[in-house]
Amino acid sequence: MNYLNNLKVIKKEIDQLTYKSNLILVTKNQSIDTIYPFLEAGHIHFGENKVQEASQKWSDILKNNSKVKLHLIGKLQSNKAKDAFNLFDFIHTLDSEKLAKILSSLENNCEKKIKYFIQVNIGNEVQKNGIDQSSVRGFIDFCCKDLKLNIIGLMCIPPFNLDPVPFFKKMQELKIINHLNELSMGMSSDYKQALNYGATYIRIGSAIFK
Repeated sequence: MNYLNNLKVIKKEIDQLTYKSNLILVTKNQSIDTIYPFLEAGHIHFGENKVQEASQKWSDILKNNSKVKLHLIGKLQSNKAKDAFNLFDFIHTLDSEKLAKILSSLENNCEKKIKYFIQVNIGNEVQKNGIDQSSVRGFIDFCCKDLKLNIIGLMCIPPFNLDPVPFFKKMQELKIINHLNELSMGMSSDYKQALNYGATYIRIGSAIFK
């Protein structure tokens, strides 16, 4: 399958829509052999869901590809925080004070600074991770002022099987209210709608690996 062509088609589509957004190629469950053509083509942003899988695949690749930016887009368990800190450039799923404190401590002992998105539970779903909408402002202040973390934006996953537009619209409002620059939202099934509401990072896997 010509996966690289699928990526080119989506990038061209985004360019034609005149949106300025970073396309994160989600490579979970994809082999190194599958990933290499994208690296050779100059793609920069890649996303993984699990720290252990990412470490096994990317540790050697990153040694020879300094321009690559690796994004953690899955849930980060506190016991995996150190491994994630050492591997990733962006973490999209910061969702608790406990995790924030651990990451801050790691940063204090190292010169590396990660770019963080705060995950918002935009649909108020019990089964999903993320900060409640009403707690976003306070959590941003805690992370930025108390812990000196580099919070660049917000991230969400809208409820499955519901129209994502109202949730994307609310995320855009939260971004503006909280004076943030970035929004991580939109996947293979809804990235066009996400772009309409200001997504600056979209996370696409299945639309490319099909």
